[in-house]
Amino acid sequence: MLKGIYKAASGMIPRMKQQEIRANNIANASTPGFKKDSVFLKELDAVQRSTMPTRSDWQTPMIDQVYTDYTQGSFSRTANSLDMAIEGNGFFVLESPEGEMQQYTRNGNFAVSTEGFLVNNEGLRVLGDGGPIEVGNGTVDISESGEVLVDGSAVGRVQIVDFPDKSALAKVGSSGFMVDESVESEPAAAFSIRQGYLEQANINVIKEMVGMIIALRHFESGAKALQSQDESLTTLFNQVGRTRL
Repeated sequence: MLKGIYKAASGMIPRMKQQEIRANNIANASTPGFKKDSVFLKELDAVQRSTMPTRSDWQTPMIDQVYTDYTQGSFSRTANSLDMAIEGNGFFVLESPEGEMQQYTRNGNFAVSTEGFLVNNEGLRVLGDGGPIEVGNGTVDISESGEVLVDGSAVGRVQIVDFPDKSALAKVGSSGFMVDESVESEPAAAFSIRQGYLEQANINVIKEMVGMIIALRHFESGAKALQSQDESLTTLFNQVGRTRL
């Protein structure tokens, strides 16, 4: 009886994680370059369960892992000539506030800082092949290959990198990523820069809402099973007490 209660409870916990992840996806549906998260959830069969350690004998082992979907989002045209979208693979490279570990993003919503450097909406400088890109107050044109021209003169090339194993990327902020110092990036291949466009979040709000409803129904089913077993256990204890009297 107690194992049944704990088993129902252990099945409810991943549903709470699903709700949390989907709610965060919906909250960032309007964030350029945001990549949605999903939860991999699968109850293991008897053979797999026998090889997985558990914290107690009542738990039903489940794979409960959050992963990021890096599928490219749709593009929207903007009135900002400094906005950029990457068509294909790769990430923009940003200089971290400390100047040490770099950040990576698909959010190309850029502007010019008071010092004349190309920066993102958090003030992090956009890196080119030769360091931060300085554009001053001139007219900026960006080619498909990432070459930056100011009033017709080349001032640098936007650095676009990629990672063979994207599972090494860890989210930071709303649309940024960081990697461990031991992970090396490589120049991105098969990409083009779209000036005056932004990549939208790869989220279908309707699907996310439907997923939240399904997860809620599963959670409610587990709660009902938990309540039913709790009532049965209460009845059993009451009957045993009366029998002893």
